[in-house]
Amino acid sequence: MKLLKYCPSCGKESLHWDGEKKWSCPECGFTLYNNVAGAVAVVIRCGDEIYLTRRNRDPKKGKLDLAGGFVDPKESAEETCKRELFEELQLDIDISNLKYLTSLPNIYQFKEIDYNTIDLFYEYNVSEKFEVSLEISEISEAVWIPLWDLDLEDIAFDSQKRFFESYVKK
Repeated sequence: MKLLKYCPSCGKESLHWDGEKKWSCPECGFTLYNNVAGAVAVVIRCGDEIYLTRRNRDPKKGKLDLAGGFVDPKESAEETCKRELFEELQLDIDISNLKYLTSLPNIYQFKEIDYNTIDLFYEYNVSEKFEVSLEISEISEAVWIPLWDLDLEDIAFDSQKRFFESYVKK
């Protein structure tokens, strides 16, 4: 974030990063906020097993991940769950069956930039296990894992590790 130097408004090399959430230009008064991005993560559950994907690209390539992703502009979190589950797993869900669980802050590092996110966790229960066709560009595999066999060291993101620490105890 410190790499931005030039003000997009006046063009001078005067842009100042406050170290947390905004850039400002003392020359023209321009301010640019680095707001938190919304993201969803869906726990697909069948009994005591959950469906996890293995990431096929960075960040955290090769680690286990919940299906989900970033909220697009003008999209609700629930609509994001539906879109992401279809994009990643070709799974068409009824959003009325999503159950909101909690939210946790996270840092998503992409190409050496740290993006602050708020990860919204949802649960989606299914009556029987299924297998799906995978979008190879994002996912290398999808697996059903019993909750008690979940290894937190194999989970991609810190927010999901913190989430599973309390979720597995339920």
